[in-house]
Amino acid sequence: MTTRPRLSQCGLSAGKRARLHRILHQHGLGNGTALFLPYDQGLEHGPRDFFPDPAAADPRYIIKLALEGGFNGIAVQIGLAEKFYWDYAGEVPLILKLNGKTDIPSDRDALSPLHASVEDAVRLGADAVGYTLYVGSPAQVPDYGQLHEVRRDAQRFGMPLVVWAYPRGAAIEQKGGKDSFYAVHYAARVASELGADVVKVNFPHPEKQQDVPDPYHTAFTAQQAMDAVVRAANRTLVLVSGGSRAGDEAMLEKAEESMAAGATGLIFGRNVWQREHSASLRLVEQLRQILAKYPTTPKV
Repeated sequence: MTTRPRLSQCGLSAGKRARLHRILHQHGLGNGTALFLPYDQGLEHGPRDFFPDPAAADPRYIIKLALEGGFNGIAVQIGLAEKFYWDYAGEVPLILKLNGKTDIPSDRDALSPLHASVEDAVRLGADAVGYTLYVGSPAQVPDYGQLHEVRRDAQRFGMPLVVWAYPRGAAIEQKGGKDSFYAVHYAARVASELGADVVKVNFPHPEKQQDVPDPYHTAFTAQQAMDAVVRAANRTLVLVSGGSRAGDEAMLEKAEESMAAGATGLIFGRNVWQREHSASLRLVEQLRQILAKYPTTPKV
C-alpha cells in the first residue's frame, strides 16, 4: 500500500490548504478521504448520458443526491453553477470546471478550451477548480499554456487545482489506449510535474499492452498498477474516476483497490446518477464503507 500524503506535506498555500481541509475534513466522512460527484458529462458526452435515468438531467436532482449521499463535493460547469448552485451554496463544496469540450470532433487532436476562470470560482464560493488536461494530445502546447494560466491564478487566489489527467490522441491509441497502465501512469506523473494539487485519473488496465514501452510488457496485477499510479503522483492527491457505467461489484472492487493503493478518494458520476435513486444511494453507502477504512488525520 502507498501512503497517501497529508495536506501538511503537499506544499500548499494557506488558502489552498484551508479549502482542501474543509472538503476533506468537514464534509463527507470527515476522515480525510473524498467522494465526489462529477456532473460535467452533459457537455462532454451530450444528453445521451441521462437516458438511463431521466431524473439525472435535472441539476437540482444531482445536487440533492450529493447532499443525501454525503459527498465531499460536486463538479459542474459554470452555467449550471451559476443557475443552480446558489440554492445549496455552503451545503456541499463546489469544484468549478474551467474547461470542457463536446465529443463530436475526433479526439486525435483533443483540446479542452477554457470557458471560466479561477475568479469565477471565487465569486461562486467554490472550494476548488477543475481543469481537463489531455496528456499525449498533439495539442499539448496550447493545452499546457492554458493550464499554466489557470495554475498561476489558482496560486494567486489560494484555490486548489484538480487536474483531470486524461490520455488522448492518436499516439495514445497506438500505445495501449487511454486507460492502459502506461497511459494512466504517465498522466499521473505529468499532472504532478505541472503543478496539480489533486489529480483525477482513470483506473489503469495493465493487460492493455499493445505497442506500449518495454517496461509495461509485464504481468502487473490491477493492484500493482494502481499502486504505481499513486506513487507517480508523488505529493499530489489522487482521485480515481468511475468511468463508464459498470456493475456494483466491479465498482466496489475498483474503489477498494484504489484506496488500498493510497488514493485520497473517488470521483464517481455516471456510476452513481445513472442508477435509479435508491440504487444510487445503496452504492454510495457501500463506497462510504470502503472509504471509512482508510482515514487520514488532518495534522502531522
